[in-house]
Amino acid sequence: MQRCLALAQKGIGLVSHNPMVGCVIAYEGEIIGEGFHQEYGEAHAEVNAINSVTDKSLLNKSTLYVNLEPCAHFGKTPPCANLIIENKIPKVVLGCVDSFSEVFGKGIEKMENAGIEVVIGVLEEESRALNKRFFTFHEKKRPYIILKWAESKDGFIAPNNQNEPFWMTSDESKKLVHKWRAEEDAILVGRITAQKDNPSLTVREAEGANPTRIVIDKDLKLSTDLNLFDSDAKTIIFNTLKTKEIDNNYFIKINVNNLIKSILQELHKQNIQSIIIEGGATTLQSFIDAELWDEAKIFTTNKILTKGVKSPTIKGEIISEDKIGGDKLEILCNG
Repeated sequence: MQRCLALAQKGIGLVSHNPMVGCVIAYEGEIIGEGFHQEYGEAHAEVNAINSVTDKSLLNKSTLYVNLEPCAHFGKTPPCANLIIENKIPKVVLGCVDSFSEVFGKGIEKMENAGIEVVIGVLEEESRALNKRFFTFHEKKRPYIILKWAESKDGFIAPNNQNEPFWMTSDESKKLVHKWRAEEDAILVGRITAQKDNPSLTVREAEGANPTRIVIDKDLKLSTDLNLFDSDAKTIIFNTLKTKEIDNNYFIKINVNNLIKSILQELHKQNIQSIIIEGGATTLQSFIDAELWDEAKIFTTNKILTKGVKSPTIKGEIISEDKIGGDKLEILCNG
């Protein structure tokens, strides 16, 4: 199962809106086939693993290991549970059950009805953690929310009266942030950050696809000459005035009285499973105050600002601490 999880991880940033899945087939304790879900819409892990087995006559005497319940429905590809049954694989070991309503126990039921022995819950916690985005999306009906910011040694996120883009962290940290962007579906900033920093919010210093860019601009005050409105990536503009599509920019009118929840509901409709909130302080704090965040990635630099915009106030469990190019990186989880 550990090998399944390692294989599955290779699909990060490539398979959304599907989960990351790895599969291993063993005969008499030896691995005879393995595979993972490599790209959204392409073959699932179980298909790739079965296809990799050279001697198919061994399948009816083998055990298939997979970190997530095999699908039982026709989606972009045929059901994996059917393929396992067709190949007469006698035993399947699962990391965890798939809580997506189209699957949720149906793959297990189908295999057990065909006489297959199904073992559930091997490295279950690790299997669910790997697909935290997928499970949050289907169980909480919202994207997995990652907060990200950098702050000075004395607790400021930006200087006062900032009139041009301001970057506090090291080049190594900047590259890591671009890698993170490639791993998530979307990235969000508020109007003031968009206006002052003029960010592109694209992946330039790492490999991977650009996330969907999102900006909150209630009264549509932002200039369309900003980098956010170029053609490099899709941009969603949440506002209170109009719903309209112009080129690669999607204006979506939302309810300002329950802003954060309205945004998350709309993102769920848009099938966005994960989002990075990149600031500024007011936007970040609004998600924290609403208790609508899952993970926070906070860089603390060696810079001293003395005065400026105070960093968000957050409480959470520190799950890791690292040094990245001279910056301290703390990752917190919410509860």
